[in-house]
Amino acid sequence: MRPHGAWRRNATLLTRTAQVGLVGVFVVGMTIRNVSVVLNALLALGVTFLPAVLERDLRIELDPRFSVYLGFAVFLHAVGMFQFYDEVWWWDHLTHTLSASIVAVVGYATVWAIDSHSDRLYLPRPFVMVFVLAFTLAMGVFWEVLEFVGRELAIALDLDPVLVLYGLDDTMLDLVFNLAGALVVTLFGTDAVREQGEELAAWLDRRRRETS
Repeated sequence: MRPHGAWRRNATLLTRTAQVGLVGVFVVGMTIRNVSVVLNALLALGVTFLPAVLERDLRIELDPRFSVYLGFAVFLHAVGMFQFYDEVWWWDHLTHTLSASIVAVVGYATVWAIDSHSDRLYLPRPFVMVFVLAFTLAMGVFWEVLEFVGRELAIALDLDPVLVLYGLDDTMLDLVFNLAGALVVTLFGTDAVREQGEELAAWLDRRRRETS
C-alpha cells in the first residue's frame, strides 16, 4: 500500500536533506576547484527534482519512497567523486546497483502502465521480468558508452574527464551489478512498482480522454 500522511511528509524531509547534502557537495567542489565533483553534484541535484516536476506538470502521483530512494542514490554517487570510487572498493558496486534498480523501477512501471492501459495488449509476468532485465542492461551499456565518449572528448579538448574509466574488466563488473539491481526489483519490488504502474496507466487514460 502506498504511504500517505506523515510518511509522505517525512519522505519530503528526507528528499530535501539529500538535496541540501548535494548543495554541500557542490560548494565543497567549488572550494577545491574539482570540476568532476561540481558537475556531478549539479546533475544529481537536478535529478532529485524530477519527481516533483512530474507530479506538478503531468499530475502523476509518485510514491514518495521513490523520491527518497532516488535522492539517496544520486547523493552517494556525487559523494563518491571525493575519491570514494578510488579508495572504497565497494562504492562503485553499490552505486551501480542502486542506479540500476531505479532504471528497473522506471522500466517495470512503464511496461505495467502500458499493459494496464491497453485492452488489446497482454504481457505475461515472465516476459515483463525478462524485458526489465534486458532494458536495465541496455541502459547500463548505454551509460558505459557515454562514459567512454565523454572521457575521450574531454581528453581531445584537453580537459579533465568528469567520469573515470577503469578498463574493460571494471565495465563488465559494473554490468553484473546493474543486473543485480534489476533482479532485486523484479524479484522483490514488483508489488510496490505495480502500484506506480497503475498510476501511470491512470495518467495515460486521462491524457486519452483530454485529447479525444
